[in-house]
Amino acid sequence: MNTINQSLDLRQTQSLIMTPQLRQAIEMLQMNNIELAELIEKEMEQNPFLEKEETSSDTPTPEQPPEPQDNMEQDFRTETDFDGGTSAMGSGGNLQFDSGEDGFENRMSDEKSLRDHLTDQLHIEFDDPKDRMIGALLIDRLDESGFLRDDPEHLHETLGCAPERISRLLPLLKTFDPTGIFAHDLNECFALQLEEQGKLDAPMASFIENLHLLGDYDHEKLAEICGVNNAYLQDMIAEIKTLNPRPAGLFDHFISQTAIPDVLMKKIPKHEGGGWRVELNSETLPRVLVNQEYVSIVSNSAVRKEDKTYVNNQLTAANWLIRALDQRAQTILKTASQMIEEQDAFFLFGVEFLKPMTLKDIAEKIEMHESTVSRVTTNKYIGTPRGLFELKYFFTTGLVGSDGLNHSAESIKARIKDLTDKEDPKKILSDDKLVVLLGEEGIEVARRTVAKYREALHIPSSVQRRKIKKNK
Repeated sequence: MNTINQSLDLRQTQSLIMTPQLRQAIEMLQMNNIELAELIEKEMEQNPFLEKEETSSDTPTPEQPPEPQDNMEQDFRTETDFDGGTSAMGSGGNLQFDSGEDGFENRMSDEKSLRDHLTDQLHIEFDDPKDRMIGALLIDRLDESGFLRDDPEHLHETLGCAPERISRLLPLLKTFDPTGIFAHDLNECFALQLEEQGKLDAPMASFIENLHLLGDYDHEKLAEICGVNNAYLQDMIAEIKTLNPRPAGLFDHFISQTAIPDVLMKKIPKHEGGGWRVELNSETLPRVLVNQEYVSIVSNSAVRKEDKTYVNNQLTAANWLIRALDQRAQTILKTASQMIEEQDAFFLFGVEFLKPMTLKDIAEKIEMHESTVSRVTTNKYIGTPRGLFELKYFFTTGLVGSDGLNHSAESIKARIKDLTDKEDPKKILSDDKLVVLLGEEGIEVARRTVAKYREALHIPSSVQRRKIKKNK
């Protein structure tokens, strides 16, 4: 005989709810100051209780020292009391960035910039973190055509590295795609392209060295210097016209512009104890306040229920935004301060003293998740006495994927090998398909990168593998 029993079980489970407020807080953390300023402007248009803090003077006189800005600077030489668990305010007002949902990331445009394209190749070509740092810095020195105009002597003095290192790295950087990138001028740009095509013979080399004569339409003198007749010279001119004078022009969305620092690093005078001070760049980030006087006026005049609800909702949203901005500032400063402390010798003595450093290293020191550190350092620059640096450049051991984690070149190679080893003989994976599969795992790499890694592993192309596996 079957017996039906009814019982009441209580079970406690944990689950993460990604509220709109938490989602916006995470997105704000990944924004740079310029992007965040635009968001603040939009919020102020929608919320009447928000207003910018007006400052009477941008440059205080010595008799009137600047007032300390709360939560806008910190000295990492002293222990900072940082509360990462700011309480919620209003519905869904959690400001904790370490949500545990590692898969969530504010996706940027799929369109690859020239910087990203070159950085991918940088991680393939160089294993030494110092070489990668120098390469990354040189990428940001390219002009709108893709040329590196700086002289090697100036570069090694600016970067604080040995001249031999620059001399060794520059020829390798000039082999990057698109061909002609990192050339010093138009002449070298054309020479690199012709050399790749196997067409840089003695007459063409002389032509390139005297390219100015072509602009002067002095064909007779140019033919004489090159040791060719006029007919041959016309063929050479036609060849030159097929070359690309602006390698960076292949990336229409790449805009050459001066980066604006989101974080500023300043030296503390010796009489004040020495060390470094880190602060947000207040020039690019307006301070926002709640206009309490206006809140009081509107609250007192609100009689209907819907009016009171509107006032409460807007006030809650305004307070939440200010708390989120404060939390963002604390998180960025805490991360940047730890990075500077780890790389103190680099800032003092130059690139030769750069230490290998990973997202995990910093995340463990500041007790945050790697994905949080990734968001903090993405698309943000720090102004230092040694120059302007993108924060992510200090993590030079791998590629940062869309999951916010750092993927080493070796781990990506291992994944490619595993995918090709297990592929269906009837459905051989092309390099494009490998890019898609890796992307689904949070590893964003270019097709060219996959091809280079595959070739480094001595894995045949998809066409060759199809023939090999078909005959097995």
